[in-house]
Amino acid sequence: MKNIIGVRFRKPGKVYFFDPGDLEINKQDKVIVETSMGQEMGEVVIAKKAISEENLTTPLKEIIRVATPKDIKHDEENRKKEKEAFKICQEKIKKYKLDMNLTEVEYKFDNSKILFYFTADGRIDFRELVKELASIFRTRIELRQIGVRDEVKRIGGNGVCGRELCCCSFLGNFETVSIKMAKEQNVSLNPSKISGNCGRLMCCLKYEQEVYEDKLKRLPKIGAIVKTVDGQGTVESIETLKEIIRVRFKDGEDTFYKKYPASEVKIIKNISREEIDPEEREHQKELEELEKLEKLDKQNEENI
Repeated sequence: MKNIIGVRFRKPGKVYFFDPGDLEINKQDKVIVETSMGQEMGEVVIAKKAISEENLTTPLKEIIRVATPKDIKHDEENRKKEKEAFKICQEKIKKYKLDMNLTEVEYKFDNSKILFYFTADGRIDFRELVKELASIFRTRIELRQIGVRDEVKRIGGNGVCGRELCCCSFLGNFETVSIKMAKEQNVSLNPSKISGNCGRLMCCLKYEQEVYEDKLKRLPKIGAIVKTVDGQGTVESIETLKEIIRVRFKDGEDTFYKKYPASEVKIIKNISREEIDPEEREHQKELEELEKLEKLDKQNEENI
């Protein structure tokens, strides 16, 4: 077993594990650690606990020290410097007429580097900008292009549920979300209702998807011909999580509907509505095109 603590450098942000050694470290303490980017100050968000060494993919780096009042003051000064650097960089972006939107500036704790995060529609030639910023700040300058999801994650905000955005509170990585998920969960396919603050599909569509996929394997498709205790009918809709099937019956010219537990319905012909309804087929094609655009957008963000 190995003792570890979880440290977060910025909120929101990923949690990284470190070896506390013999230090007495409590949750919410500020600590100084060595990273691939140099020394950093972070906050302990996971208290000391023991885990199996088999679960560790890489050797843990040790905590250098618990942050002193001097370290905390230095970090506060860096936060003030970031605001000034932000203003200066914006002025220089206007000067060089670059089509980019500066979102955040980050000073490394040891002042070895300043990171400028920005969004842009395409590639930006910022070589002259970097040269001028380096001459002003007399340190290494790095400009990083981020996607719209990362931009909103850094800005923050609330979702349509009224709570703080998932990406700003606990999500470490963005997982792929597709139109297919919204369709399988019977969510409205209106883009304004299934898109987050970033304009992309809401991350929460992913949370219950595995449950829906598991249940849909055992349930009939909408449009399937099924047999019930009241005779043969067509599946009109499905309450997936409850496993309730709504069946449409035709009695001459009259049509009526009735609900049944999935266990009381026998599938005769599991044909989907898209296979028999031309309008549904066209709608399915539109969804597939939207899904392709989402995947392309995801690939572009990964390339950035």
